[in-house]
Amino acid sequence: MEELIQTLETQNSFDSEETFELYRTCSQYLIDDELKAQRLVVNLLNNKSKLDRSLDGILTDLVEAVGFYPYLTKEELQLDSSASLIRKEYHHSENLNKFFHEDQRYLLSLLKTDKNVIVSAPTSFGKSLLIEEFVASGAFSNLVIIQPTLALLDETRKKLNKYSDQYRLVVRTSQEPSTERGNLFLFTAERVNEYKTFPHIDFLVIDEFYKLSAKRDDERADSLNNAFNYILKEFNSKFYLLGPNIDGISPGFTEKYNAVFYKTKSSLVDTKVVDIYTPNKEVFDQTTHHRKKGYKEAVETKERILFDLLIQNRNEQSIIYCSSPSRVRQLAVKFCHYLLQSSLGHVTQELDIIEWIRENISEDWSLIKLLNNRIGIHDGALQKHITTSIINYFNNGELKYLFCTTTIIEGVNTSAKNIIFYDPTKGQRTPIDFFDYSNIKGRAGRLMIHYTGNIYNFNPVPENTQIIIDIPFFEQNPISDEVLIQLDENEILNKGSNQYDSILAIPEREKDVIKNNGVNVFGQKTIIDTLRTDIRDKYHLISWSRFPTKPQLSYILTLAWNNLRKPSETGGQMTLNALITVTQIYGYNQSIWNLVENNFAYLKGLAKYSEASDAEIRDEAIRNSFQTLKHWFEYKIPKWLSVLNSIQEFVCLEVGRRPGNYSYFSSLIENDFLRDNLAILSEFGIPGSAIRKLEPLIPASISQDEVILRIKEQNLAENRVFLEYERNKLREN
Repeated sequence: MEELIQTLETQNSFDSEETFELYRTCSQYLIDDELKAQRLVVNLLNNKSKLDRSLDGILTDLVEAVGFYPYLTKEELQLDSSASLIRKEYHHSENLNKFFHEDQRYLLSLLKTDKNVIVSAPTSFGKSLLIEEFVASGAFSNLVIIQPTLALLDETRKKLNKYSDQYRLVVRTSQEPSTERGNLFLFTAERVNEYKTFPHIDFLVIDEFYKLSAKRDDERADSLNNAFNYILKEFNSKFYLLGPNIDGISPGFTEKYNAVFYKTKSSLVDTKVVDIYTPNKEVFDQTTHHRKKGYKEAVETKERILFDLLIQNRNEQSIIYCSSPSRVRQLAVKFCHYLLQSSLGHVTQELDIIEWIRENISEDWSLIKLLNNRIGIHDGALQKHITTSIINYFNNGELKYLFCTTTIIEGVNTSAKNIIFYDPTKGQRTPIDFFDYSNIKGRAGRLMIHYTGNIYNFNPVPENTQIIIDIPFFEQNPISDEVLIQLDENEILNKGSNQYDSILAIPEREKDVIKNNGVNVFGQKTIIDTLRTDIRDKYHLISWSRFPTKPQLSYILTLAWNNLRKPSETGGQMTLNALITVTQIYGYNQSIWNLVENNFAYLKGLAKYSEASDAEIRDEAIRNSFQTLKHWFEYKIPKWLSVLNSIQEFVCLEVGRRPGNYSYFSSLIENDFLRDNLAILSEFGIPGSAIRKLEPLIPASISQDEVILRIKEQNLAENRVFLEYERNKLREN
C-alpha cells in the first residue's frame, strides 16, 4: 500500500493500462480490507489529474463503493445506473444541501431511533454535521450543546445562527429561554451547572466527551460529569456524545442509558506520517536534558531543522504544536527572525487587526511582525477575538504558519495541510500520550479541502494504548467529592466508603450550599467553619458590597486560594500576593492595559531581564497580562467570588448579621467592566474597545438579545467611530 501511494505521489502521469491496474488493485482491497480501500480511494482522488480520464466511470464506482458520496459531488463524478443514483439520493440530507458519507448516514439512522448514540471517529469524519442536521430538521424544541471551549462554541454559534428564526441561541447564563421558539443552548459544562431556567431539554450533545474521564487529569471533568448527570436525571434527554480515537467507555453505561457505542476508523482524509525524529535521534534526545553538555547546540539544531522544513513547505499551510503559550511565542519569534535572515520574510498587505493592536495594545508587540510575515499564534492566553481572527486569517490563506498549544487538540478547525509534532509535552512535564498524539495528527488536512495531510514527528510516536473513557458519575471508580456529593442516595455504588461517610457527615443545610457551588467540597466546608469563627472580629472583612477594599479583597482571595483550588492546581507562575495585587489593579483601573504597564515595570526591575530589550520585556508583560485575564479574571476569580458570596450569605444569616453582596464586583470582573446589556457581544468575538464605543449608540434599557438586532437595523458598524477591524467584527455578527 505505501509503495502504491508513493508511486501515485511521484509519478507524473498514468496511461490507461496503469490507471486500470490501480483501479483493479483498489477493487481487490474492497474485498479484503475496506479501510485500505478507503485510503487508496482518497489518494486516487488526490492525484486524479494524473489518471486516465477515460476511466472516470470506474473511479466513480470505487468512490461510491466506499460510501464517499460528498466526493462524487466535489469531483463532479457522474453515476450512471438507476440503482447507484437511488443510493446516492438516500445519502442526501433532508435539510441541508449536502451529501452524507456512508458512516454519517448510518449514524443519522441510529440517532433517529430511540437509542442514544456515543460515537468515536477520526477528526476528519464530519461528526458535527449531524448536529446541524438535527437543528435544521426542527425535530427537537430545546437542545443543549456542550463544548469545552468558548472558541468552539462561537464557531458553532456562527454555523447555527442561520436557524435563529426557529431557535433562540442562548450563549450566556443571563439570557432567558424563549417561550415562542425553540432554544439552542450553547454552553460550556460550567454554564450548564450555573443556568437555572432550563425548559425541558429534548436533546443533549457533548462534544469531546473524553473530557468526562477522571483519569485524564482534566480539572474540568467534575463540571462536565455534573452537567451530564443533571440533564439526564432532570429531563431524561436523548443524547449524542462525540469524540475522537476512543476504544470504549465505562462497562454497563450503554445498557443503563439505552445507548449505542459506535467506533469507526473511516476517514475521508489520509494522513501521511513523516519521521523526522529517527534520523536526528541523538541530537533531539539531548534537547530533553537541560543540564547536559551540548543542550543549547541541540536545541538550536532542532529549531533549524524545523525552520528549514517550514520554509521547504512554504507553499502549504503548517501548524506547529508547542507545549505552552510561552513556547508558542518564543518559537514563532525565532522563526520570524530566521525567515527575515533567509530573505524569505516579507511584509504583506496589513491585516485589519494590526491597526487595532497598535491603538489598543502596543506598536511594539511582536504579534505585528509575526502577522506581517504570515505567522500566527494560537493558545489559551490570547483574547478570544484575537484567536478567532488569527484562525480566520489562517483559513483564508492570509497566514501560512500557525504556532499553537493543546488548543489544536480541542477541535479548532483549520485548513492546515501539515502538522508538526514539535514539543513532546503538554506544559513542562505532562507527556503527550497516544490519544493526544492521535488528535494532533487528526488536524492534518481538512475534510473537503484536502484529500491528504502530513504529520511531521519531531518526537517518537507515543506507545499505542487502548483508550477507555471512564464516566465517574456512573462508574464511581474513581469519583471526586465534587461529583459524589451531587448523586442521590440510590445512585451511590459504595455506601460504605470513607469518602461517602465524610460527605454524609456534612449537615444538610451546609451541603445544599456546597452542592450548589459545585467546587471543592471540603474546601468549602473549611471556609464555612472559618467564617463562623471570624465573623465576630472580622465581620467588616466578610460583609461588603460593590467594590472591596484591599484588606477585604485580600481576606476573601486568601480563603479561596487556600481552599478552593484542586490539589493538582499550582497556580502556575501566579502567587497569592500577586493575585491580590493584580485583582486590585484591574478592579481599580478597570483596564487590562494598566495591568500590562504594571507588569512591564515589574519585569524590567528583575535581574533575569537585565539584558532584554524593552520590546522583549513588553512582549512578556502582554503575555502575562493576557494569561491573567483569560485564566483568572474571565472565570476563576468571578467563580471564587460567587462561591464565597453564597457562603458568607449563609453564615451571616445563620448568626443574624446582614450579609454582603459580591455579585456586582464579580460581574464587573467577569465581563471586563462592560455594560450589562452589551457584555454578550464579547461572546461573539467583538473586542471590548468596539463594545465601549457602542455604549452611547445603544440604550442601556434594551435587552441583550435586542442588541445585535439594533446594530444590524441601524447599520451601526458603519459608524466612523470604529476602526476597520472593529467594523469587520461587528459585520460578522
